[in-house]
Amino acid sequence: MAYNKVKQFVLKWVQNGGVCMNANIEKQIGNNVRTQREKANITQEQLSAKLQSCGCDITRSALAKIEVGQRHLYPDEIILIKQILKTTYDEIFDIKND
Repeated sequence: MAYNKVKQFVLKWVQNGGVCMNANIEKQIGNNVRTQREKANITQEQLSAKLQSCGCDITRSALAKIEVGQRHLYPDEIILIKQILKTTYDEIFDIKND
């Protein structure tokens, strides 16, 4: 199930030239990342440092923008965030349709 959610999100993202057409989805995913980060009891600074040590060039500021839906996630970032936070794709991509 998680694979299908990720696949659908990435396909839509690629089809739109790397732009998500639904800002609400961006906000929900960002909120999910923040929730999982807080659950792991680490700061934005710590998460960005861990991402950087894995070769992902992301600043704390960029992470803050992701968490409020002002910047979308790239597939490599999603994979690393999942691994670092020891979470699941289902938890990252839990989208509530309003």
